[in-house]
Amino acid sequence: MFKQTKNIDASFRHIKFFTLLLVLGCFILCGFVLYKSYELSAKVQDRIYILSGDKAMEAFASKRKDNIEVEARSHVAMFHTDFFTLDPDEKVIESNIKKALYLADGSAKRQYDNLKETSYYSGIISGNISQQIVVDSISLSMNAEPYLFHCYATIKIIRPNSVVTRNLITQGYLRNVSRSDHNPHGFLIERWETIENRDIKTETR
Repeated sequence: MFKQTKNIDASFRHIKFFTLLLVLGCFILCGFVLYKSYELSAKVQDRIYILSGDKAMEAFASKRKDNIEVEARSHVAMFHTDFFTLDPDEKVIESNIKKALYLADGSAKRQYDNLKETSYYSGIISGNISQQIVVDSISLSMNAEPYLFHCYATIKIIRPNSVVTRNLITQGYLRNVSRSDHNPHGFLIERWETIENRDIKTETR
């Protein structure tokens, strides 16, 4: 009789142990599934699908800090391209300068006004001159905001009879601002100045 009771107690303990083990396993499994679901959801949210005709292209979203140097260099390059790309057409010059001035503060406007006062743009138009710029490199100091930058570029001034190549070095600071259609990178160039702008060669056309 006692032996049978002990067997029942032992069986009950075994059943209780396995039941607790099973419940614990279910909790662990549920937790793992929830964790994986959350992880997958986070990954899906970082993906953007762009429809182009009948094709879906995948793009990935990321935090700004991951691309801040790339965006800063692009902003500086865009500003210099707009500011220094000129053709003998008043509307083209005004359009490019207008786009450039959205990306910088009053220091860029002052340089534009100085060039305008010296009839630089009038000379471009009357002389049928085109000006092109190639940004060679941009160095950034990202230690503290505003971020110091140096832009190294080459300018070609194409005249009817010659092509003048100039070496251009500028510097300034980048401050974070709100993004807009006119300023997609969300930076503003401050205290912009030209350090060097000298002829390095002249070629006859």
